[in-house]
Amino acid sequence: MVLRDTVWILSERGISCLVRVPRRAEGEGSRSYETRGGQAGKSSQKFPQVEDKAGRRGWKLVCTAEAAAACFKSSTIIPVPKKTRITTGSLLSTLFRLTSNPHRTPLDPLQFSYRANRSVEDAVNMALHFIPRHLDSSGTYARILVSAPPVTSLKFLQFTDATTLIGLISDGDESAYRHEIDHMVTCLIWCALFPYNSLQEQSQQCKLFPGSMSLPVLEKKGDIILGGLFSLHDMVVEPSLSFTSTPPPAQCTRFNFRTFRWMQTMIFAIEEINRDGKLLPNITLGYKIYDSCSTPHQALKAAMELVGSEKGSGVEETQSKDTCPGHVPAVIGDGGSTQSLVVARFLGAFHLPQVSYFSSCACLSNKKEFPAFLRTMPSDFFQVDALVQLVKHFGWTWVGVIAGDDAYGRGGANIFADEVRKLGACVAFQEVIPRNRAQTTLSSIVSKIRSSGARVILVFAVEQDAAALFDEARREGLTEIQWLASEAWSTAAILSTPKRHHHILQGSMGFAIRRAHIPGLKDFLLRLHPSSPDALTDPFLIPFWEEVFQCSLGVQAEGQEHNVEVKPPCSGAEKLGNVTNIYSDVSQLRISYNVYKAVYAIANALKDMRSCVKGKGPFPQQTCLDADNIQPWQLLHYIKQVKYLNSIGDETKFDENGDPPAMYDLVNWQLRDGEMEFVTIGKFDETTTVGKQKLQIQEHIIVWNGNQTKIPLSVCSSVCPPGTRKAIRPNFPICCHDCVLCTAGEISNHTDAIECVHCLPEFWSNAERTACIPKQVEFLSFSDTMGITLMVISLVGSFCTCVVALIFSCHRITPIVRANNSELSFLLLFSLTLCFLCSLTFIGRPSEWSCMLRHTAFGITFVLCISCILGKTIVVLMAFKATLPGNNIMKWFGPAQQKAIITVCTLVQVIICTVWLVVAPPTPHQLMPRESVLVILLCDEGSAIAFALVLGYIGLLACLCLLLAFLARKLPDNFNEARLITFSMLIFCAVWIAFVPAYISSPGKYSTVTEVFAILASSYGLLGCIFAPKCYIILLRPEKNTWKHIMSKAATDKF
Repeated sequence: MVLRDTVWILSERGISCLVRVPRRAEGEGSRSYETRGGQAGKSSQKFPQVEDKAGRRGWKLVCTAEAAAACFKSSTIIPVPKKTRITTGSLLSTLFRLTSNPHRTPLDPLQFSYRANRSVEDAVNMALHFIPRHLDSSGTYARILVSAPPVTSLKFLQFTDATTLIGLISDGDESAYRHEIDHMVTCLIWCALFPYNSLQEQSQQCKLFPGSMSLPVLEKKGDIILGGLFSLHDMVVEPSLSFTSTPPPAQCTRFNFRTFRWMQTMIFAIEEINRDGKLLPNITLGYKIYDSCSTPHQALKAAMELVGSEKGSGVEETQSKDTCPGHVPAVIGDGGSTQSLVVARFLGAFHLPQVSYFSSCACLSNKKEFPAFLRTMPSDFFQVDALVQLVKHFGWTWVGVIAGDDAYGRGGANIFADEVRKLGACVAFQEVIPRNRAQTTLSSIVSKIRSSGARVILVFAVEQDAAALFDEARREGLTEIQWLASEAWSTAAILSTPKRHHHILQGSMGFAIRRAHIPGLKDFLLRLHPSSPDALTDPFLIPFWEEVFQCSLGVQAEGQEHNVEVKPPCSGAEKLGNVTNIYSDVSQLRISYNVYKAVYAIANALKDMRSCVKGKGPFPQQTCLDADNIQPWQLLHYIKQVKYLNSIGDETKFDENGDPPAMYDLVNWQLRDGEMEFVTIGKFDETTTVGKQKLQIQEHIIVWNGNQTKIPLSVCSSVCPPGTRKAIRPNFPICCHDCVLCTAGEISNHTDAIECVHCLPEFWSNAERTACIPKQVEFLSFSDTMGITLMVISLVGSFCTCVVALIFSCHRITPIVRANNSELSFLLLFSLTLCFLCSLTFIGRPSEWSCMLRHTAFGITFVLCISCILGKTIVVLMAFKATLPGNNIMKWFGPAQQKAIITVCTLVQVIICTVWLVVAPPTPHQLMPRESVLVILLCDEGSAIAFALVLGYIGLLACLCLLLAFLARKLPDNFNEARLITFSMLIFCAVWIAFVPAYISSPGKYSTVTEVFAILASSYGLLGCIFAPKCYIILLRPEKNTWKHIMSKAATDKF
């Protein structure tokens, strides 16, 4: 539905028939109706007659756009009246009845206004046509909201008798439909609170309804009036309602000097602009300021009184005391985000620009919900960004958050908690200060602070809520807390002035709006006096004066609470210059500066509007606007585009969300000479170019809580030192962890390591687990206990072998030596000596030559040893077969043949070893297990097949010796060695059979030890079994070392 400023002309000829089909009249913006019946005469006296350009006469019905809320101008609601046929006479009678008595139900614009160039039938037919066609598509449905008479349940939409809103829904998206519902509700509030006579004459003065001017207002006339909303009081005492009489107005209490200074700053800026005359020449700015009393309800009432007017321009009409409140083109305020949320929703329906000086809630940046809201206060998005950077800078990972129970506190605290978690830090707790500031709840919050262990607490609340919290903290003796202040109380005098808060808040830190000096403001603030001419029209001066000097002027200000406590009368000698308080303190002009910038932003927008050049305007067809008929939506366009440098040198502009550039001072509360001072220790600039830090801090001038200079530590768990890692505690936030020592082979060389790092394979962690050091090299060395032991055993074995050889050499002519083939015996002793000595090649650091030598020497010497034993066994076996008559076999096993057997057997092993060394020789190898601190040096066999062939060949010869010795074990005579060889081969084979699994399963150097042990064990077995009995006879039983004894049968049985 589009409702435009329209003049309806009802022709005389047309008032004679019923309305059938309304059609467009010839005149611009006019409609003509064909009528029937004699209704013209009855109506001629009720409405003025006019004559158009064509000479046609009719009755003039004025229906301006102000006859309805702004939402009606853009709404797409299709109205369906009760009757589709209305007589012109009844229509005119209804209009006259509504316009003649303003106390009756107002004219409903929806009842008589339709879409442009649409009739009632068109509207109904269009609805009935589009709904079925819409429902033909899948995933669609329709909602129809009917506002009917009070008999239905939809009583909250009773501003029209019958209005239908039809929503065509696709894919479940009802946003557009519900947006229209919001428009209808807004219109209801407007129509209920500001009944409007849509057909009154322009010269007619509107009359006040009872209670419509209940709020005190400070105003000054001017060509253009600016509205102002300031929370001059902190509380509202709601009256008790008896429902038997008109309720009294709400009483505001607890006067706020700081906000009163903000209000005076607005007046100062307006008078400065008027006095200068350069910014708006020939234009005088006025103001109309209300007290919102820090409550959304009062703020909304004040906003409605600012908006209510029969005029659409900003030009102030001469009015008596009983006239309706004048319309304003722009509003400065409110301070609190909660109040601004309510006001912005209301003013946004009319696209009336609102410039707030202290509302920082990030939610207000949503231009879909708040299209007319702008501010000179940065959004909480930027403040939270600054606070998060502060937490990150000082390494705090365990932070408590306390919020006020309002849009500012809850919104800012939630954003802060989300952003802090993204940094890896944790929120120890998140509590809300109740609106009633109940002591039990505050006590619970203090207890939560104690139990959490957090040393850094962010209080995101207004100064009144923060004061209640700190009072409770003082009562319970809560100290050693580093408080972080949100911008709302970072420079609040009601907290810094009382000495009771000093020991709690000393060292507190927070971000504040950039401070500025406004020349002439202090003198302007001190000009106030109850005896001044302007005091009579200022409803806020008397309560301010009485609160400052704690005296009574004997005058009850309008809308103010009666004094409960008796105050002495004022003497008249009181002067503001003799009192030091937050009102007259201009050393911390931060929010006052925002107010100052807001006034100048609107003034510069007015200047740009009036400076528009025809043909170069910003509106369609490059048109300019009528500067003498300012519409709020027009001024809103210019305010959004404003960009100027003020007298202080700061640039003021707004981004696409209506937010200014974010620049903060980082202030530190420092106690000096018993007074709390706000010391600027850094700054935060959101406009900083890429590559530079947004947050800059001078740490050397910071004083922390408790007058400390060391940065407080606020963590859930202590910092994990190098050598440990963080282990998350189950069911605790990520910042709560235990410090676990890195496992062996892993290190962490920095604090709070998330995980330990493995050392490279050749390195190992030190005892502290902070660095990787080269692993200890392990091999079977001559300095090792095991190596020394094996070396001694080896040398003892070789020495024993040499001793045996010496004994045999000294007794080589004795029968027992000669009877056992002395040449083979000496060769066997030589090979055994080499076997003992070859074990030494396995001891020491492996090298390329030692690896090749140890295996080949072992294989060849043992084959030589077994070959000698094989030769002796064959000789013994063949010797007894040669004793048979006619057997001449011994000629094939003489000394030459024996040497040939030994040579051939040994040569085979030499060939195997030679091929092994040529094809895949053994090489040194480093074994580096990750779980071990040692690097094990081993000799890699090179070829497992060659190594198996060497061992297999030795085993083959040993088995052959064992078989032959077993066959010759029962041969007669005492010189028979077969049984001794059998025992030695049994020991030899047992040792090497056990060697194979032991070698495979032995780790590291112990595989080498196993191999050396097998060599020594088998060598000692051969030496002991073959030569020990003979040495026993030679040395201890020489009487048996005779041919007679050897040849005797008795001896044979005992041998």
